[in-house]
Amino acid sequence: MSLLRPGGVPWLLAHEMRLSFRALTGKRAMGGVGAMIGLAILALVMLSGGVVIGLALRKLDVPVIPLSAAIALACCATAFTLMLSQTLAAASEALYERGDLDLLFSSPIAPRTVLLVRAMGVATGVLTVFLIFVTPLLGPAVILGHPEWLGLFGVLAALALLATATGLTLAMFLFRLIGPRRTRTVAQVLAALTGAAFFLVSQVRTLMGERASESLFQSLAREAAEGRMKIPPIGYWPLKAMLGEPLPLLAMLAIGAASFTLAALSLGKRFADAAAATQGAEASAAKPAKGRDRAFAGGVFAATLAKELRLILRDASLLSQVLLRVLYLVPTAVILSRNAGHGDGGAALAGGAGVVVFLAGQVAGSLAWITLSAEESPDLLAVSPAATRSLRRAKLAAALLPVALLLAVPLGLLLWLAPVTALWTALGAGLSAWACGLINVWHQKPGKRADFKRRRGSSWFATLAEVVVSALLAVTTGLAVAGFAPWATIPLACAGLAMLALRRSDEQIAKVLRLA
Repeated sequence: MSLLRPGGVPWLLAHEMRLSFRALTGKRAMGGVGAMIGLAILALVMLSGGVVIGLALRKLDVPVIPLSAAIALACCATAFTLMLSQTLAAASEALYERGDLDLLFSSPIAPRTVLLVRAMGVATGVLTVFLIFVTPLLGPAVILGHPEWLGLFGVLAALALLATATGLTLAMFLFRLIGPRRTRTVAQVLAALTGAAFFLVSQVRTLMGERASESLFQSLAREAAEGRMKIPPIGYWPLKAMLGEPLPLLAMLAIGAASFTLAALSLGKRFADAAAATQGAEASAAKPAKGRDRAFAGGVFAATLAKELRLILRDASLLSQVLLRVLYLVPTAVILSRNAGHGDGGAALAGGAGVVVFLAGQVAGSLAWITLSAEESPDLLAVSPAATRSLRRAKLAAALLPVALLLAVPLGLLLWLAPVTALWTALGAGLSAWACGLINVWHQKPGKRADFKRRRGSSWFATLAEVVVSALLAVTTGLAVAGFAPWATIPLACAGLAMLALRRSDEQIAKVLRLA
């Protein structure tokens, strides 16, 4: 028990791990019996898959050749990319969202110790996420005949240390470059971009086209078979480390540990100053804004719309989530533009248009939940002289306007290539966004903006209704684009009936909000 004495490094690290585990599993202790059963089933399925993989690879000897080294480098690059994404988000949370550094700095614990342990907590949390998925899949292979593959876990540890050092350095650079408030937004957006890069790489066949991607992979395989693929000696280190060779494994661990130690110790003072500046910036009194009276000159609708748009632009978590969904649209947009440009691919055009319509509704639903249900001062709005209907229209417009701006460019390009498809897609996306916004108006459930990450404050019924209505409108758009407009009236009528069943009057909405 002496190792966990209060104020010591193990004690602080154990506290960081408890917080990481709580963030991973949710606010409740273990998420209930149902969550435990679900996790146990998932672990059993993964372990069964690992046993199958271990039996299949029991007699496999990985050759140390250029192709194997290239695959190992690609795997390391992918893992490092995902780890860097998590590190950026964790650094932003440690600096801006946790809000406990001022208390820790005022305690008898040395600030350098606090910051070192926090960096260790970030690295350990990132590594733990990967171990949860990798261990059940590759652990049986290690036991069933490949003990040298234990080096893979050492490579993951080295990558986690290196990603933590890179993420902390990048966060501090952003702080010095653009200040504390913008750093939070940029860090979370960069985390979203980094995480989405893995998805975009997985869609290389879609982005490049089937012929181009096949020719690329065939040329790489041919160069490797003919011995023309040249990799420098250092490029073999990840492969040899994964295969358990001591010197490459120790070298990678040493590089990761040295980078982590250098970043944690050299950035400790700057990190403390950044945390203090952030706390001061949040606690400082707001300066009186110039032209505040002019903000209300356009009326209640314009003032509320401007206020909600400003709040959306300031919400880093919201921006990153919306950006992720936009990036998920990139392969769909490529398919639409390519098939529209060649004048063929009716099924692909119909499917792509349906995906755009569905995601437009989902983005609008998220924004509508933020503007309508996550209002920070509902009591003030309730007693204000402004009409409730006017406020709701302004909030709904604030949720729909960003969706229109996001779809303007791809729909404009599609209008040039395939006007009819663009018109059907625009109509379907507009209906989907409008319907999901109305569902959030009718089925509001007050919550906090901080709950957006897991949508804990939202109504499960409203979320399910959004998915169903968006899917029906997506099917409607797909059928219309494919040339089956008469058949498209069937899912359209179903969506209309669903909206009529979901509709609530202003009195019903007010009654539900009073009981909430």
